[in-house]
Amino acid sequence: MMTLDKKVKKIITKKGYKKIEIQIDNNIVYIKGKIRSYKDYIDIGGEIGKLKNIKGVVNNLIFPNNIKKIKKSGNKEIINKADIVIIGGGVVGCSIARELSKYKLDVILVEKTSDVGCGTTKANNAMIHTGIGEKNNTLKQKLCLKGHKMFEKLSKELQFPYKKNGLLLLLTKDSLKKIRIPNFISVFLISRIIPYYILFMGKKLGIPLKIIRKKELMQREPKITNKSLIAIYSPTYGITCPYLFTIALAENSIKNGVNFLFNAEVVDIKTSENKIKSVLTTKGIIETKYIINAAGLHVDEISDMINAREYTIHPKKGSTIIFDKNISDLIKHNISIVNFPREEHYKGGGAITTLDGNIQWGPTILENYDKNDTSVSVNEIDKIFKSYSPIFDYFPKNSIINYFSGLRACTFTEDFIIKPSNKIEGFIHVAGIQSPGLTAAPAIAEMVIGILENIGVKLEKKPDFNPFNDKKKIFRYLNYEEKNEIIKKNPDYGEIICRCEQITKGEVIDAINSPISALNMDSIKRRTRVGMGRCQGGFCLPNIVKNIIEETGLKGEDILKNDEGSNLFIGKSKCLINDKK
Repeated sequence: MMTLDKKVKKIITKKGYKKIEIQIDNNIVYIKGKIRSYKDYIDIGGEIGKLKNIKGVVNNLIFPNNIKKIKKSGNKEIINKADIVIIGGGVVGCSIARELSKYKLDVILVEKTSDVGCGTTKANNAMIHTGIGEKNNTLKQKLCLKGHKMFEKLSKELQFPYKKNGLLLLLTKDSLKKIRIPNFISVFLISRIIPYYILFMGKKLGIPLKIIRKKELMQREPKITNKSLIAIYSPTYGITCPYLFTIALAENSIKNGVNFLFNAEVVDIKTSENKIKSVLTTKGIIETKYIINAAGLHVDEISDMINAREYTIHPKKGSTIIFDKNISDLIKHNISIVNFPREEHYKGGGAITTLDGNIQWGPTILENYDKNDTSVSVNEIDKIFKSYSPIFDYFPKNSIINYFSGLRACTFTEDFIIKPSNKIEGFIHVAGIQSPGLTAAPAIAEMVIGILENIGVKLEKKPDFNPFNDKKKIFRYLNYEEKNEIIKKNPDYGEIICRCEQITKGEVIDAINSPISALNMDSIKRRTRVGMGRCQGGFCLPNIVKNIIEETGLKGEDILKNDEGSNLFIGKSKCLINDKK
């Protein structure tokens, strides 16, 4: 039988390399050397990651023009002490913070940006998956199945939007187009075999599914393509708002005693005798014994600070387009077209409804080695239309109002890695959290609590833990009498700031003064939806800037779109000419 070492060497030799250094420790493969291209970097790491019993791939291969990260210096003043430090304020970090807030512990979450949910989280397509699309017997699937069932209770406690609107897995005459078989066999497989196999898999996992024949399908979705043959309906698929969910988690954590430190990038970690000693950030040093590394795209860089890396992140970009609400009635369900063979490690995206009435198409998938590149090219938009327009016989391309992309934090084993470090006591990896990371986040948090308990952290529950957030009234959804009552108490709710989304001045001011202060355009947008309508902020931006100036005393030229360096103005602006501040 071929040893693991020989299997790894065979993969590398097949690519034409003989001088690659290989080390295997505890079924984690470390590779180092020079190669010709980023494609070889991905191919070699990916092939090794598929080998049986591999726990991680640390890919230190150097290819031309690879990006070298410039190390930042930190403030060496001790600013705090904590029992546990969480690195990363995405949905996973905030889920862990909220779970830890149930216990008598001093917890600090450090986030390098000015708000929570600013990385992969905010570019999520908002689907709450059931687990049917995940590879069997993976940690991804296990935690997705568990997390999916937690959302209903969480949404009631934390007051974030969540809706089960179902998913149609659509099979068409073209679903087996890439497989060269006679048409009559293709139609037979699509209509009589594949749907029942999917139904069988759902039953095994405890996921309710239903076969929808063409007549009923066309009644449910009149605009769907006439090439449709059959669909599998998954009624418990849901949608949420990823950033409102994350903000709700963070605000509840703060209410229950967790401290959040923003604009604080981690630049180093200090250890003593292979134990965690402190975290060095750009704002100062936090002394601690335990670190939870939930830094998303940057988990490998954080692990490198203490020579404890057990994986490598290779980002995969996903691009999405957003349509105007004026076509919201074109689909009623989330729809994903099923084609074979499936693209590896990709559920396929689809035409997806949102809680606010927009339809979105996406996401795509593309290897993208730059962790800061969230651009969207013309080719990517064309690819989206090529991939999803077959769902419909007609769809108005001129209704696009925006597009965006996010980066998935993929490892070469293509599964979640959630475990204590093999090398450093008190350091916990929460890595490789790509889709369905949003769905799995609450279950990931519970798993991390179990790990902390296993490594000796004393977990004593707080008797006064409050799981509930106050319900926030969304002005545009109130009836006439409710609106009038609020305006009588505060006239700011009678002034519309954003015409497209019907957002009031009162709601913008609430966002600015919220538990996590929203002091830039994007932070306010995520909390209120200002600037998310058809005009994309063309009307409301000056009004929001004036609100920030009035509430904070900041100068117009100091106000940012998101983080440092994204100033909205370089000097006095005509739209603010009457502003005396």
